[in-house]
Amino acid sequence: MKSKILLTAFLSVSLLSCAQEPLKVKHKTKNTASKSNVKTVKFANAVDPICDMKTEPDMKHTAVYKNKTYGFCSSYCKDEFNKNPEKYAQK
Repeated sequence: MKSKILLTAFLSVSLLSCAQEPLKVKHKTKNTASKSNVKTVKFANAVDPICDMKTEPDMKHTAVYKNKTYGFCSSYCKDEFNKNPEKYAQK
């Protein structure tokens, strides 16, 4: 009986921890990409669709979806976009 209660408590805690939102990205105040070897690109998005940070022409994290290039502030935001690009491309 005691093991059933412990198992139920453990599963409840596990489910609650999985239901929380993913970690938010902490941004630097300015994108610090090296200007010497970064090409200026016109992005399809004016803001990062994951965190709503304004895009800049020299962002190094990009993804191409339906022949459009999207810019991201971090690799985390790029990876989140690539998980479900249809959801974020419509923003």
